Order: sequence, then structure tokens, then C-alpha cells
Amino acid sequence: MPREREQADARPAADRSWQDGFPPVAEHRIRVNGMTYHVETAGDGPPLLLLHGFTGSADAWRPLLPAFARRYTTVAVDLPGHGRTDAPADPKRYRTEAAADDLCRMMDRLSIGRAAVLGYSMGGRLALSLAMLAPERVAALVLESASPGLATDGERKARAEQDEALARRIERDGIEAFVDDWENLPLFASVKRLPAEVRDRLRRVRLANRPHGLAASLRGMGTGVQPSWWDRLPDLALPVQLITGELDGKFCGIAERMMAALPDARLAVVPDAGHLVHVEKPELFATIVMNFLEPMLETLHGTEES
Repeated sequence: MPREREQADARPAADRSWQDGFPPVAEHRIRVNGMTYHVETAGDGPPLLLLHGFTGSADAWRPLLPAFARRYTTVAVDLPGHGRTDAPADPKRYRTEAAADDLCRMMDRLSIGRAAVLGYSMGGRLALSLAMLAPERVAALVLESASPGLATDGERKARAEQDEALARRIERDGIEAFVDDWENLPLFASVKRLPAEVRDRLRRVRLANRPHGLAASLRGMGTGVQPSWWDRLPDLALPVQLITGELDGKFCGIAERMMAALPDARLAVVPDAGHLVHVEKPELFATIVMNFLEPMLETLHGTEES
């Protein structure tokens, strides 16, 4: 298949110097496989691909750029149906396999051969899927509050039914009513302790999404319809950093099972944090990520295409 051309050139920040501790961010519109993605890059160094969770966007990673962009070129992507990336009606276009192929083609456009990949929750599931489907494109994985999918057909069927019900509710009630409910899930209880400005920023990111995009994402990229990678974990021959919050018992248990199955994995359980570790404990989260990647820095420097 011939390569498609990038839809638009990068749009750099007006000032190329760091301001108030934050790096300039370049915005890209990249068209792959008929879908236009919004992508943001910052910093200088080996590539670090950043994949947000459900209801998020590339903007969710902005508070961490001062830490990451001093050593890496961060590549933050609005995933299908989220942020400013296209939100097609067909859920098949959101399937994990399609999204992983899109990421590979996107890396081609950006002249990236391999990248370290950091994914949170839904983005972590996609990051792991990318490593399984295209291991030659992934140098290392950081998986925050993520899973390899569901192990049995019964679990997948039940979750797909739950996600379909949620998708219909989003379409019926609209984005604000959905976000009100989403923020009050027990999974995010510890977020309520954060300063108002942090909670407000998180809410703005969520509200910037479109109801039909989130609904289609649930139907096409939800845990109930993605491949299960549990049986393939022992074959994943690359370094993996697992991160969970100690208050998130479900995902701590999942991470422990993953670490036992993966040949080269380590697990960091962050004290007094829940599911959103990178929001609740950003400094410690960044330290864990940087310490994990630091020994591989020289290797990662060879991941850009010449």
C-alpha cells in the first residue's frame, strides 16, 4: 500500500524557547489509513510515545513535559475518537489492531524507527498491543494502570455488553452528564483529594471530547473487544515498567500477575495513589519513568530513522 502524505505541516509554538519551565510544543495533523490524527511533539532526544486513557487527550500529558522533554522527544497522540483526532462512526475503525497499525504509520511520518512507549489505562492496553503486533517498533514499555485484556470469552462478552450500555448512555445524555458520572466512579475516588486546579484541568480535558467519539471508542477499543494478550506475555522480549497506585487494588493485582508472566518486568506501586498515578503523584511518576528509561538512553538514541 502506498504511503499517504501528511495532511498538514507541523505547527510549532510561537516561541521556541522554554517558558515558565515548559517546553514549546509543535502540533501536527497526520493522516494515516484515511484518519487524521492530532499529534503533539516536544523536547529533544530519543522518542517517547505517550498514549492517554479513555476520555483523555494529548493535553493530559502536558504537566509532565517539563520532566520528559529535557531528555526525550515526546510524541503525544490524540487516540481515535478523542481530542482533535477524527471520530468516525464505524467502531471497526477503532479496533486495537487498526490503531496499532496507525501508530506504526504515524511513526514512519515522524521518521521514528522505534520508540519507548508510555500508556495509561486504555493507552496502556494499546501500548502493549503495539508491542505484541509490531515488536520491532517498541524499545521499552511503561504501562500505567493497564491490563492485557480479559482472559476468557465470558469476561469479554460481559464487558462488551457493559461498554455498549455506557456508549448508549453517553450518546443519550451528552458529554457533561457522562463526565459528572465518570468522575464519581470509585476508581477515581482518590482524585477528589487533589487541589481544585488539578481537578478542574482534568475535567476540561474530559469535557473537550465528543459523545459520539467516546461511544465509538468503547465499542471498538474497549476491553471487551480487544485481543487478550495474557498467553503471549511470556514471549514479550523487551523491558517493561508496570506502575499502579496502591489504592487501586484491582490493577495492583493485575500488575502482579503481569509481572509474574513477563520475562523482563518490574512493578512500582505508588503509595497513597489510585488509578490516575500520573495525575495524583506526577513527580514520583516522572521519576519512576525516567529512572526506568535512563539505562536504555544510549540504545534509545539509535531509534530515530536516518
